Amino acid sequence: MPVAIITGASKGLGRALATALAERGWDLVLDARTAGVLKKTAEALSAYGNRVEALPGDVRDAGHRAGLVAAARGLGRVDLLVNNASALGAEPLVRLEDLPLDGLRHALEVNVVAALGLVQEALPLLRAAPAGAVVAVSSDAAAEAYETWGGYGASKAALDHLAAVLGVEEPGLRVWAVDPGDMGTDLYAAAVPDDGDARPTPDSVVPAFLRLLDERPASGRYGAPALLEVR
Repeated sequence: MPVAIITGASKGLGRALATALAERGWDLVLDARTAGVLKKTAEALSAYGNRVEALPGDVRDAGHRAGLVAAARGLGRVDLLVNNASALGAEPLVRLEDLPLDGLRHALEVNVVAALGLVQEALPLLRAAPAGAVVAVSSDAAAEAYETWGGYGASKAALDHLAAVLGVEEPGLRVWAVDPGDMGTDLYAAAVPDDGDARPTPDSVVPAFLRLLDERPASGRYGAPALLEVR
C-alpha cells in the first residue's frame, strides 16, 4: 500500500486529507503537536483497516522529523509527503509594524525551515517510490498583499519558492505548492477571530488534492478552486 506522511494532521485540512487517503487504502504517518487530539484522529482513521502511525511532536525538532520518516520506512516506503503544519507568527494577525520578530522567526521555522528539513529527511524514500510526490500547503497570502497577513504570507511565499526549486532539482518527483483557498479552520479563526463569515470546510477542498495525485500534472503551484472546476 502507498504511504503518506502528513504534518498538522490531527484536525482541519490535514485530517480531512488523511481521511480521504485512508478511504483509498493508504497507510499513514501523522504528526501534530497535541497528542490527545492526534491519538483520537489516528484511532478514527485506523477504522478503515489501514496502518496509522501517529507521532506527536514539533516539526521544528530534527529528531521528530527523523522519527516521522523512520515510521514511514517501517511501513515500507514514502509515496507522499504533505507539509501542512503551519504557524501564523501572531495570533490574531497584526500589521507589520506590530509583528513580533520572534513571531516571524517562528513562522519561518515552522512553515519553511522545518518543511525543508522533512523533505531532506524523506528524499531517499520519495525518490525510490514508484510515484513520489511532495505537497506544500500554501496560501493566497503568499501571492497577494493582504493587510496583517505579511509575516504569514512571506513564510508561505518562501515555501512556494522552495517547492518550485525542488521541482526543478528533482524531476523524478512531483512537487506541488497548493493554495487551498478560504477554509473554516482553527488556524483561520486564530488569525482573524472577529470574522464570523461562513467559510468552506476543509473536506470540500480535498478533491483538489486527490486530483493532483490521480492526474500527476507537472510540478508547480496550483489553486484548489481551479482544480475543483468541472473539466
